[in-house]
Amino acid sequence: MALGKNYEGQDCSLAKALELIGERWTMLVIRDAMYGVRRYGDFLAHLDIPRAVLSQRLGALVEAGILDKRRYQDHPPREEYVLTDVGRELWPPMQALAHWGERHLSSTGPRRLFFHLTCGTRLDPTAHCPACGTRPPLEDLEVRPGPGLESSRDDAVSVALREPHRMLTPLP
Repeated sequence: MALGKNYEGQDCSLAKALELIGERWTMLVIRDAMYGVRRYGDFLAHLDIPRAVLSQRLGALVEAGILDKRRYQDHPPREEYVLTDVGRELWPPMQALAHWGERHLSSTGPRRLFFHLTCGTRLDPTAHCPACGTRPPLEDLEVRPGPGLESSRDDAVSVALREPHRMLTPLP
């Protein structure tokens, strides 16, 4: 018997959030959008996700206001997915969860490092800049390969992320 998708009877904000972002693949779609992935095919290639699942997750994230679906080409019509302000608010908890995974589940160290571009300082696990004491917005951050990155993947997103990249900037 398949598990339900909601937490009926749970009067809890965490349960409500998990109903939306707790499904398999959803957080990784959001993570890739933060890296600058915008096109369906790039999500598909980087995540190795089934097409039907990706379409469902993107649709749910658009409906929830986490992603915005925009047309970027008319002939043939093409669309892209861009994080909204609501989606950008997920950065600190996602950073904290990734840091937890690095500390407790990784033997190679962090795969990605995040730096505040204004002062060049690496963020702490709570997405704060220790040098200036702020929690910089995503567009003021750069993602860099970390010592634990051991990727032999050759999709365009993986290749692009082997170099420093400003968050939210569309990947080639």
